Amino acid sequence: MTTKDSTVTRRAFIVTGGAALAASVVSVASPLQAAPQRRLRMAIVGTGNRGSVTWGEDVVKGYSDTVEIVGLCDINRKRVEVAKKLIGINAPTFVDFDRMISETHPDTVMVTTVDATHARYIVRGLELGCDVMTEKPLCTDEQQCHAILDAQKKSPKKITVTFNARHAPEAKKVKELLMEKAIGDVISVDFHEYLDTSHGADYFRRWHRLKENSGTLLVHKASHHFDLANWWLDSTPVEVTAFGDLKFYGRNNSFRNTHCRVCPFKQQCKFYWDVTQNPQYVKLYTDCESEDGYLRDGCVWREDINIYDTMSVVVKYENGVRLTYTANTFLPYEGQSISINGSRGRLDYNEVKANGFTNNEVRLTRSFGKSEAVTDIEQARAGGHGGADTSIQDLIFRGSPGSDPLNLRAGLRAGALSSLIGIAARHSIERGSQMVKINDLVQM
Repeated sequence: MTTKDSTVTRRAFIVTGGAALAASVVSVASPLQAAPQRRLRMAIVGTGNRGSVTWGEDVVKGYSDTVEIVGLCDINRKRVEVAKKLIGINAPTFVDFDRMISETHPDTVMVTTVDATHARYIVRGLELGCDVMTEKPLCTDEQQCHAILDAQKKSPKKITVTFNARHAPEAKKVKELLMEKAIGDVISVDFHEYLDTSHGADYFRRWHRLKENSGTLLVHKASHHFDLANWWLDSTPVEVTAFGDLKFYGRNNSFRNTHCRVCPFKQQCKFYWDVTQNPQYVKLYTDCESEDGYLRDGCVWREDINIYDTMSVVVKYENGVRLTYTANTFLPYEGQSISINGSRGRLDYNEVKANGFTNNEVRLTRSFGKSEAVTDIEQARAGGHGGADTSIQDLIFRGSPGSDPLNLRAGLRAGALSSLIGIAARHSIERGSQMVKINDLVQM
């Protein structure tokens, strides 16, 4: 998932601009569909696993009648060729983004690169006349957000942020119940994210481990969760206070190495991970290391890790609601626990998986009334992230412009606000947990 054009290096990327901000509310993106009788021409920049599989192979298998992938781009010359074979297409490959656009003439560009490079390709895609879809986060700092907003003002094209977390059946049901005022007016939200020693540790192996690449997990990972809160509450975040530290990974161990394959501590390290057991990762990553030096099986104890592994955030919203958010990345189980407290009741959304234990439930408890599990939830679809990937692709590639009663589509404003909460949280931690106002970063 790491790509740039030939003028950009992997670890040195800054979007400059300091552009004037959009004073008006940016319109939400509509489905990126081509004209009748013609398939949507889509190019992909970033051919790691997410770009090659979710937005490559899966799109070819499920949407070839409406979508044609016309170009692939990655800074890694070997990886982009591997991706072409994996996806099963004959589209040309590139290491230069501008050249791909000029030669393939796509309607839309899908951005699945390292987080800190998203803004560059979003801005350039708009400048070259393309609609843009991007994986979260939209951006990793406020300067990038400024640049994107300025580019959008100058372009008639649309930005879509692919927040697949909105598409989980339980998340949709929570939105529906809140729209129905099932618990009255929302007063507060408690959101706890649990990442285990498999999923959580993986962020500390990969490029995410560096703040310069991911903006920390408050931006990369939590932007999903902040978007859910923004979407459920239908309000704008205004103030953020946060705490964060690196208490488990990185320097917090007595031994370390560069990566697992060559590590002399394989027998004693509980986090040893053999990337060679995954043939697809071998093709996409280990066989391509000679091009850029990227190690997919990096050591979770490397001393250069500078992101947080334990985080707490409080967000104040325009409507007076307060969100309390926590995330820990080294737990014995995986999942999340969300409670939405209202004037007439409470909604609990729990999704926890552990060895021998599972708790997956949406529960509605009415004040002075009974508590009951909510059972009328749509069945999960096949596909990645519990079918959420399939749901968002259906909406983008087959949905009608007006058929979105839950407001599932996410555009520039949604992408900016979710990123800005994480960016503000990072600034708050760096300033000794001072409160940071969103409008001091970007005036939305």
